[in-house]
Amino acid sequence: MISSTNSSISFSGTSPSDDELLFCPLGGAGEIGMNLNLYGHAGKWLMVDCGITFGDEHISGVEIVMPDVSFIEERNADLIGIVLTHAHEDHFGAVHHLWNRLRCKIYATAFATELLKKKLEEVGLLKKVKINVIKKNQKLDIGPFQLKILGTTHSIPEPNSIVLKTSIGTILHTGDWKLDPHPLVGKKTDLKTFKSLGDEGVLALVGDSTNSLVDGSSGSEKQVRDNLFDLVREIKGRVVVTCFASNVARLQTIIESAEKNGRSVILSGRSLRRVIDAAKSVGYLRDVPPFIKEQEAKSIPRENVLIIATGSQGEPRAALSRIARDDHSHISLDKGDVVIFSSRIIPGNERPISRLHEQLSNKSVRVITEHDHLVHVSGHPAREELKKMYEVVRPRISIPVHGEPQHLRGHADLAKSCDIPFIKEVRNGDVLALSANGPKFVGRVHTGRLMLDGNDLISLDSNKVVKRNHMQINGCSLLTIAVDQSGNIIETPILSAPGLLDDEIDDISLKNLIIDDILDLIDNLPPRDRRDDKVLTQKLKDKVSRGFRKLKRKSPSVEVHLIRIKGRDL
Repeated sequence: MISSTNSSISFSGTSPSDDELLFCPLGGAGEIGMNLNLYGHAGKWLMVDCGITFGDEHISGVEIVMPDVSFIEERNADLIGIVLTHAHEDHFGAVHHLWNRLRCKIYATAFATELLKKKLEEVGLLKKVKINVIKKNQKLDIGPFQLKILGTTHSIPEPNSIVLKTSIGTILHTGDWKLDPHPLVGKKTDLKTFKSLGDEGVLALVGDSTNSLVDGSSGSEKQVRDNLFDLVREIKGRVVVTCFASNVARLQTIIESAEKNGRSVILSGRSLRRVIDAAKSVGYLRDVPPFIKEQEAKSIPRENVLIIATGSQGEPRAALSRIARDDHSHISLDKGDVVIFSSRIIPGNERPISRLHEQLSNKSVRVITEHDHLVHVSGHPAREELKKMYEVVRPRISIPVHGEPQHLRGHADLAKSCDIPFIKEVRNGDVLALSANGPKFVGRVHTGRLMLDGNDLISLDSNKVVKRNHMQINGCSLLTIAVDQSGNIIETPILSAPGLLDDEIDDISLKNLIIDDILDLIDNLPPRDRRDDKVLTQKLKDKVSRGFRKLKRKSPSVEVHLIRIKGRDL
């Protein structure tokens, strides 16, 4: 039975009872990124993952977005921990931003811990936050939850599925995973372990939906390695490879490709260096040769260098974008050079990546993507892998998460084909009660998005953001006007509208027309209104707004600086 949630019943519960097992996603259900999931039982809440997504061109000036945690922040006395499945930004990137609101223990693998420590250090929390290091196959009790950590395969070291055992039943939270017969870092996902779990009985599988619409299997890192070796060997000019910095197996492949083809490796991008340092500290990449400094790039023959650069998603401040627009201090590209995108396009990043490809092509640089050669495989399970997981785990309930609506629907349809008794599509904020009788929708909680604005976290629904987005489209205008106590104008008002008006004759004429209207307005106002700052300010705003709508067909945000000069009655 497939069901979806349409009700808007609010959830007023504070602490889940002993005979309740609740599930509530605050992020990642109906979208790619921002994964944050809550499990409630016996008076306590446990969080699995706490991730971010990245801003896009629809949100002015925003780089990082994360779930609004108001619901669990109000209940943080009952929040007993955050368990991180792995160290991808969409699963752990919000921890250091939100910890002061949550203030609970953190559980993470050694690799994720190394990366998280750097983030905590940046915000001054390193000495305040305790991270409990977890290992594959480890069992641990966190409040009323008995957890077991099951190692899987993904595009990052030390990914895990989380088993949560309770008196109501067992939940398998898969995290991100795949079935790779030849992983280059870590071991392959052990289906025998998952079958044993299924034999014991699994109440619900909460699972990755990213590739639920992709037929077949996701492919192996070994295939990418073999292809990259051949590809780099054929290229005569300078080679740049961009990939997700966290994909340590891919980094190892790229480094080996360079070494086998007589090329020295240059790293360009801070996140690359951070990941490699973390990987080395916990036992990965220890045998790679030393890297060449970026400053030495110009002194090395083009056929003898390979550059690993950040920016596979077209991020404007990343290394590859700076190289493409000739804004990099040490690295440049010329005709005959090649850039390999060893990555996929994350939904929403199509336009910035397309612009980056165009910039490179305009420099006569050859661009190679996964559509040209096998230079990337996904870290998420395709349909055959999902079917295999359902075959061995045999859950009573399927809850698709980690995907946009079409991915959740595709996952739900696949689960139905696997004869799963109960299938529930959820969205952020839905609260489900899980039992052997199936999932029951019991209400909704507040959800939303927080954006990082400098050092502040503000809601994307806040008046600040609404005004900012309005100004991005319609511009802004500032009127400065000085009046005496009676409301008589002392000096000619000053009107400015950056981005709408400049020093051209037509704009000066338009500005003067609006100022003339302002002077007429004040002349005709009754004395009572001219003496009232609030009334006068609003009438001036309305007059400026009408002027721009009439003369410019624009509706800028209008601010009025009313200066009341005391002791100056004319």
